[in-house]
Amino acid sequence: MDISAKRQMTAKPIIAVYSPNQPQKLQDEDIGSEQIGVSGGTASGKTTVCDMIIQQLHDHRVVLVNQDSFYRGLTAEESERVHEYNFDHPEAFDTEQLLKCMGELKSGKSVNIPIYDFKNHRRCSESFRKVNASDVIILEGILVFHDQRVRDLMDMKIFVDTDADVRLARRIRRDTVERGRDVNSVLEQYGRFVKPAFDDFVLPSKKYADVIIPRGGDNHVAVDLIVQHIRTKLGQHDLCKIYPNVYVIQSTFQIRGMHTLIRDRDITTPDFVFYSDRLIRLVVEHGLGHLPFTEKQVVTPTGSVYTGVDFCKKLCGVSIIRSGESMENALRACCKGIKIGKILIHRDGDNGKQLIYEKLPNDISERHVLLLDPVLATGNSANQAIELLIKKGVPENRIIFLNLISAPEGIHCVCKRFPSLKIVTSEIDVALNEEFRVIPGLGEFGDRYFGTDN
Repeated sequence: MDISAKRQMTAKPIIAVYSPNQPQKLQDEDIGSEQIGVSGGTASGKTTVCDMIIQQLHDHRVVLVNQDSFYRGLTAEESERVHEYNFDHPEAFDTEQLLKCMGELKSGKSVNIPIYDFKNHRRCSESFRKVNASDVIILEGILVFHDQRVRDLMDMKIFVDTDADVRLARRIRRDTVERGRDVNSVLEQYGRFVKPAFDDFVLPSKKYADVIIPRGGDNHVAVDLIVQHIRTKLGQHDLCKIYPNVYVIQSTFQIRGMHTLIRDRDITTPDFVFYSDRLIRLVVEHGLGHLPFTEKQVVTPTGSVYTGVDFCKKLCGVSIIRSGESMENALRACCKGIKIGKILIHRDGDNGKQLIYEKLPNDISERHVLLLDPVLATGNSANQAIELLIKKGVPENRIIFLNLISAPEGIHCVCKRFPSLKIVTSEIDVALNEEFRVIPGLGEFGDRYFGTDN
């Protein structure tokens, strides 16, 4: 008996995970967008599941593409006999164009997705939906898993499994209300085309699914697990896959909006300081989450016992003068009475570097250290500061380097030399230019923050 049959005989699980006999892609090869396929029978709740995922994520880097957009436009002859046309057959779709669009999205290009008119059964010739390259592309449709070429593009395959009677009731409601059809025509089409196509093409493709969601959108636990998986993917810049000690805080529209503001060269100094402080606070809070903790029980005002955790006691901050000093207020706001040391490193361009000044807590070797510098560019100054901390007796794995933006060159420089140190940042930028400036970057952070720029 195969796996599918065994699962159908058992009680319905919350979520079923498959491990098909096919080569698994290596994580290091997982570049470009993450593509997730969502399939299932007609009106099984595929779109509902996708909408729930997107609403919970609320992230601009996740977009939805519908297989229905790639229906072939009917010829004049087919239109005259539309009631005899099988819209659930693989040949009803322009799979070649679907493959082209998904391939271009995976390679980081924007595409124009067709818009299909379900009442007239043809594409809108002058209208398209532009989809920009995104980190996660969700492809939804009844036959997403039927064609091997489409399956091979998917990094994760989800099958929404819903009772046939429920699906039929939903289809009747959808086609009569949204697509202007009468009940008799819907039932005739279902018995003649939809159900046979489900049995011949859709149900057999269930075996390719990595995840099966029984009850569709009603299965909130399964949807939450998938959302968590996508959130993990969104938090993984390609460099995070190379260096597991690099952490990028989860991007939201708020964080993206604040980055847009502080990167704008025309922003006023008060606004730059305000939004920088908000971002710095988020980075500091995220960094504190990587500190060790101990379990602690307290008695609540109701007399009940609450089991929680106790904050790390032996902690200090060290700012790299002077930009790093902009991060001190956020650290003090999060950690009452925290000790903060300072390191001043002179840079001549980026070739010569010299330690000018350092003032650190006497017992720093016994503490976890949050190293503060808002911009990680080449990594040379950071490396010198880290070397000093290690010479003072701080174990490398007790150092957490906090910054707002990082250049890939800086991450490579620091992580290759100090693989046990953690880096927490809010965004990883594209690169350094010939002047060793982060691109797109935000300019000289210290001058902009302290109001000494021209």
